[in-house]
Amino acid sequence: MEDGSPRRGMPSSPEAKLGMQVEDLWDVQEPQLSPTEKLNACFESIPVSSFPPAPSSQGIEIKSNASLAEAVQLLSQHKILSAPVVDVDAPEDASWIDRYIGIVEFAGIVVWILHQSERMDGSDSDGSEFAKVESEEITGPAVAAAVNGVSSPRKRGNLSPRSAAIISGKFFEALTSSDFYKNTKVRDISGSFRWAPFLALQKSNSFLTMLLLLSKYRMKSVPVVDPGERTIDNVITQSAVIHMLEECAGLYWFESWGKKKLSEIGLPLMKPSRVVKVYEDEPVMQAFKLMRQKGVGGVPVVESGGRKAIGNISIRDVQFLLIAPEIYKNYRSITAKNFLTAVRSYLDEHKEASPLLNGMVTCGRDNTIKEVIVKLDSQKIHRIYVVDGEGNLEGVITLRDIISKLVHEPRGYFGDFFDGVLPLPANSRV
Repeated sequence: MEDGSPRRGMPSSPEAKLGMQVEDLWDVQEPQLSPTEKLNACFESIPVSSFPPAPSSQGIEIKSNASLAEAVQLLSQHKILSAPVVDVDAPEDASWIDRYIGIVEFAGIVVWILHQSERMDGSDSDGSEFAKVESEEITGPAVAAAVNGVSSPRKRGNLSPRSAAIISGKFFEALTSSDFYKNTKVRDISGSFRWAPFLALQKSNSFLTMLLLLSKYRMKSVPVVDPGERTIDNVITQSAVIHMLEECAGLYWFESWGKKKLSEIGLPLMKPSRVVKVYEDEPVMQAFKLMRQKGVGGVPVVESGGRKAIGNISIRDVQFLLIAPEIYKNYRSITAKNFLTAVRSYLDEHKEASPLLNGMVTCGRDNTIKEVIVKLDSQKIHRIYVVDGEGNLEGVITLRDIISKLVHEPRGYFGDFFDGVLPLPANSRV
């Protein structure tokens, strides 16, 4: 270890102890290796079983015959965005591969809701449209096809004025109280699961594999299974990795990387013109529809006719449309701006903590990666917006973007790991 390094004393948390493991491995790497190559080698040497268990998601599973309403309630109750789905029809001695059918996410349920609203586009908004849809015979496979994106191409644009009126408070009030919402099973929307069949790591897999799955391969969380017990031992999320990195502040390997400015490591990745956004006077459902179409977990709310961001709506905020009808019942078609205001009032009234109460969290291109990690972890958010000196939106940085700058994928690294598992990223080299 170099003299004058910022190595700290004895680590106090499991995450910090993991950071010290990386530090010890860093010290013995070949000096000719680049910092990224050293980190790759360190993370490849640490089994994923070393990652601290997540208390919030530990043991939380959803049965395949649970209704969407029950799934939403369970996710909201435990303040998690996704959970593994257990196949109730699997035999008791089934292996973990057969026991789980996937991960259900709020996002998948959002897509189902959007499909219902799109079916009514072009109808009158007097409430009769919902009765019409509710009376239709909609089977499980039909819903699965819808969430897989099998819908009319003409539905891909912005919400029409008539459709915006339909997805008003009256619509959601009817939707969340309907037998269809209560009776549709989680297995019926299995087409919305991000990976199929179930993709997980075993405890012996490496930390590097986990980091690559969370970044390049776009997994929001990685289940870790115990083959012997045939159960999920841990669920590692992007947020948990960011928290681990924050706990490593002060360690030499982290500081040598974390002191770099965003602009030095190529962040943000996207040009301002390509940032997916919604304007403050657009219907809030337009925000969720954009998330579906673009495959993003959140969008900034931008002032009308300008570039200044006034807030953020994430995929997890859809829970307020499903479990808190009082936030929209006074609006005919709630706008993105009014949605933010209503949710903040609801959270304040119910004394609930949420990133939405903290306002817009931003940074500048001259901020360091360490400063951004500290903000993301302390605010418990999944993205931070890059703005210029006048507050104009210049880009967005997600947890995935940060993790992707920490490691790289060696050529041929995954081999046949993904055989039989879909989807693969378009730029995959495996």
